[in-house]
Amino acid sequence: MSDHTSKNFDLELESLRTRVLQMGGMVEQQVRKAIEGLYSGDQPLLENVIRDDDPVNQMENEIDALCNQVIAKRQPTAIDLRMIVSVLKAIADLERVGDKARKIARLAIALTRQPVAGALNVELNHMADTSLQMLRLALDGFARLDVSLVAEAMYLDESVNAEYQAVARQLITYMMEDPRTITRSLDIMSIAKAIERIGDHATNIAEYVVYMVKGQNVRHATPEEIQAQIAGD
Repeated sequence: MSDHTSKNFDLELESLRTRVLQMGGMVEQQVRKAIEGLYSGDQPLLENVIRDDDPVNQMENEIDALCNQVIAKRQPTAIDLRMIVSVLKAIADLERVGDKARKIARLAIALTRQPVAGALNVELNHMADTSLQMLRLALDGFARLDVSLVAEAMYLDESVNAEYQAVARQLITYMMEDPRTITRSLDIMSIAKAIERIGDHATNIAEYVVYMVKGQNVRHATPEEIQAQIAGD
């Protein structure tokens, strides 16, 4: 970002970006714990994930208030204003990622209380790892103002979507073959959808980085189109 006459302004902008990365780290841990608890059946861990949502929500409110203070005090323009707008949008998506982690934890607790009817061998770890990789790339791009990192995150979204579709087909087959698995299968499908949505929120954050750095709105562009725009500058 550009240097300003007021060093305090530079510090305020840097503080905003740092807080976004802290919030990103919090929600990433939430998701990791939720997936770990899903497979281990560790209810205390899953309950911690649910409780961790309150600090995430509080941090969103604090960053939102700081952004509004900077806007009112500094009246930013150009890239500075784009950065603040991107921060406001990014924290909204991060808060939703935290909501998805809480949802996974609640459904995982419900699954531990259900009698297991039939074998449900559904692999969600790889999809979760890919969604978290997307989130890390988007946040790294945010930290470094590096659009090449966020372009990589956008390409991974197609892989996450394909894995979700495969899991959905697998669960539909289970339900058709054995109606006793319907309740459990629907819960697992909801968990898979939550993981897929985490990837979508990571993609949103990646798009905000492109907007912040390049001033380009790429919300409706394909990864290939975005890559072409980035390479063309």
